[in-house]
Amino acid sequence: MTEAEAEAARDSGRPAFDRRLLPPLLLGSVLNPVNSTIVAVALVPIGRALGAPASQTAWLVSALYLATALGQPVVGRLVDLFGPRRLFLISTGLVGVAGVVGALAPGLGVLIGARVLLGFGTCAGYPAAMALVRSEAERTGRDSPGGVLTALAVANQTVAVVGPLLGGLLIAVGGWRATFALNVPLSVAAVALGLLRLPREKRAPVGGPARRGGAVARLDLPGMGLFAAMLVSLLLFLMNLHLRDWYLLALSAAAGAAFAVRELRATTPFIDLRVLGGNTPLLATYGRALVAYVVAYAFLYGFTQWTEEGFGLTPFHAGLAQIPMFLLAIGVSVVSGRSRGVRGKLLIGAAGQIAACGVILTLTGDSPLWLLLLVALVFGVPQGLNNLALQNSVYFQADPARTASSAGLLRTFAYIGSMVASAATAASFGQHADTGGLHRLAWVMLGAAVLYLVLTLFDRTLGRVDTRDTRTAA
Repeated sequence: MTEAEAEAARDSGRPAFDRRLLPPLLLGSVLNPVNSTIVAVALVPIGRALGAPASQTAWLVSALYLATALGQPVVGRLVDLFGPRRLFLISTGLVGVAGVVGALAPGLGVLIGARVLLGFGTCAGYPAAMALVRSEAERTGRDSPGGVLTALAVANQTVAVVGPLLGGLLIAVGGWRATFALNVPLSVAAVALGLLRLPREKRAPVGGPARRGGAVARLDLPGMGLFAAMLVSLLLFLMNLHLRDWYLLALSAAAGAAFAVRELRATTPFIDLRVLGGNTPLLATYGRALVAYVVAYAFLYGFTQWTEEGFGLTPFHAGLAQIPMFLLAIGVSVVSGRSRGVRGKLLIGAAGQIAACGVILTLTGDSPLWLLLLVALVFGVPQGLNNLALQNSVYFQADPARTASSAGLLRTFAYIGSMVASAATAASFGQHADTGGLHRLAWVMLGAAVLYLVLTLFDRTLGRVDTRDTRTAA
């Protein structure tokens, strides 16, 4: 009997992953990326309609990620404690409310508020998905049941393909408000699927703390509040980098110190710093996620704005220009999802980002269209590899009892990267997304890509993830 036949024989006696869970998990996890990619082509039309420059419309990007960066680990912790169903239903319902507010918004301020609601509303999808993947792994005896981790990554890539094109179509047919109204049917579908497919919580999740501590103690509300103060002040500082705002950085540092003291003393901490501090591989993964997403989001928003204002494409054609990246990313995710290990994926992803940044530095307003498509195509390689590799790293490196909150923290670091990218985009472009601003942004992206490569090259702990993935892949 060959090794493959032996593995198949062992698998034949195991229960299969519950495929009924896939529709709500996939839809919930893509609510955030669909809103991220659609707004990329809507920024210029919104700015023109409301009389706002690029430096102000950048808050439409930052508002969502500010809310999501804060909400992901909080909701992830709630999922760890109380199970995914109720958090999924509440959050996805909030997405519909945000869609109505955005579609009816009279000005930029209300529109930014709608993006904040969207950020909180999209918080539960990904942590809930990772928690259910973990529970199904325990039930079926498969560490990555049925390739669901790859399915989650591919779903996000697929939505990223549809997002810019769909955004351009919606703007052409119904104006930029239609990009917000889209969230209403998506929310209804997610809530319906959640009600029908997600299992009810019959008991406290495995590894959860005892109920005798009380709900307040289990939630660690003081820890969450200090975490919020630290993160909000830091991200507000990043959004408007200037020495006059030094007090925001000081406030973030003070809140961070108080947060560390609180978590080290808490019986049931919001984020267990003792465990996290001793998990160097997971911390390294979070660091890689931050710098990788600086590059990814700077390209998504900065390059898209430049194709409209600096190169003269319509929102619809700007969406079309992104398609080569996302189509290749889907193919790369599908193919690389079959291979074992993450180190090679991360190294190739870093090299791809560096190469793409180099090509961006050659672009001008008179460049041929095929060169823009080449940039998007090159970016497709790291787009497909990095998301999958980082996600799989967290799955294998995290404490199983805190899978959802660890997944939420991965998204938090990614969103901090997006905030850095948004700040860099606003600073590089100022009032107009011209070619000089694009080149300034490309140098920032190149620096982050090189740092990403260095962090991967010198991280020897990635070998242990590769070994475990090889041993447990079914």
